[in-house]
Formats: sequence, structure tokens, C-alpha cells
Amino acid sequence: MDNNGFSTAGNHPEALAQLKLNSGIELRYQSCHTAVSPQGFVFEGHVPAKFVRQFLANVPDQALGLSVPGMPVGSPGMEVGDKFMPYQVLLLKKDGNHEVFAQVDSAADQR
Repeated sequence: MDNNGFSTAGNHPEALAQLKLNSGIELRYQSCHTAVSPQGFVFEGHVPAKFVRQFLANVPDQALGLSVPGMPVGSPGMEVGDKFMPYQVLLLKKDGNHEVFAQVDSAADQR
């Protein structure tokens, strides 16, 4: 994210799982990394910077943030040569529901 114009700061809380739950990120949406924007939106997992920018430029109603559950091979930070696993970027909503924010079918779709 730092290489894509975002300012980040690392934090390693002991109760990370509880922090995620307290932030509204249910287990089914969780991954390894959690970011919280200055506005309070959450970005869970390996969400490409492209989609974070799109989200912040036009925040959907009742949005909590975005998530890429798990750690799909080929997502930002999970590169393994030329291997790629298609995945979805989910829009998390404050009521606990989600919808697909973006379908990522190739590495090029992330840029």
C-alpha cells in the first residue's frame, strides 16, 4: 500500500481476532491483514490498492469496508511466479451482509 500512495503504520495487537470481530469483520470475511482508514472503514486481507481507491472515491451506502477473504495466490503480496487464483473483493456492509465489489480474474485486473 505504501508503494501505491497510501500511508501505513504497523500495529500487532495481541487480540487481533477480537479486534477484527469488534470492527465488524466476521470470521468468513477474515484474512491475515486488517487496515482501518482514518474515516473508520476496514480493509481486510490482500485488497488491491486500485479497489481501495475506488471505494474511498465513492463510498457505498452502509459500507463497512472491503475484504478479500483468505490469501488468494496472485493477489497483492501473495505472488507466486505467474500463478494466479481468481478471487472476489467483497463489499462489507454494516448490517453484516456483503456483495461483490469486484471480480478479479487475472493479475492485470488488480492494476
